[in-house]
Amino acid sequence: MRVLPRRRSLASFRCSQHSELERLSNLVGKPSENHPLHNSGLLSLDPVHDKTPLYSQLLQAYKWSNKLQYHAGLASGLLNQQSLKRSANQMGVSAKRRPKAQPTTLVLPPQYIDDVITRIDRMFPEMTIHLSRPNGTSAMLLVTLGKVLKVIVVMRSLFIDRTIVKGYNENVYTVDGKLDIWSKSNYQVFQKVTDHATTALLHYQLPQMPDVVVRSFMTWLRSYIKLFQAPCQRCGKFLQDGLPPTWRDFRTLEAFHDTCRQ
Repeated sequence: MRVLPRRRSLASFRCSQHSELERLSNLVGKPSENHPLHNSGLLSLDPVHDKTPLYSQLLQAYKWSNKLQYHAGLASGLLNQQSLKRSANQMGVSAKRRPKAQPTTLVLPPQYIDDVITRIDRMFPEMTIHLSRPNGTSAMLLVTLGKVLKVIVVMRSLFIDRTIVKGYNENVYTVDGKLDIWSKSNYQVFQKVTDHATTALLHYQLPQMPDVVVRSFMTWLRSYIKLFQAPCQRCGKFLQDGLPPTWRDFRTLEAFHDTCRQ
């Protein structure tokens, strides 16, 4: 009669041990199959993750490295699409043997430039373009867009070097009667448009056809005819921080606030 309780107590003790072993085995994690980290994956078997976060840190670094490699590949593909990038063959040719490319687009006759500007002026009735050459062959344009703004465009042949946007009622001339190509606008809204115009010059780049670049830039500039009338296409508001939508999309020409376009 006394042996039976001992056997029962021994069986219950073994049963409790098996339960504890089963509970501990459930705490053991499995190494991730999606991110093979070789022997470092054994660190995930430690049930005390709070005290040994080494594996989770390694896994996070591995994901970050993969993402960095992915974005680097995308950036490399975009850079390879640029027409101005030199190929490996060109870099391998000796500078003495390689014939120098004649800058034919930089020595265009003034009459051809006048014809291009005249055609662009006829394309947009709301825009008036006045061409002058105060310093020889280099052309300077005074673009008046309705009664909204005026733009001073400094050109080198058919390549635009600099743009300054000012209000319609602002003075664009210096004391001696020449176009003021250095002074900024007194209004923040036109200073913003000047910055966006500089960005547009970097976007519209086609050295083989500079007349297309000038026409594309003027088309983009014409979209500011409703600078104070068009709402933002994202937030739907006319003003944000006291400023109208000063950004124009390069493809759709839609209006956005400077913060809403991102």
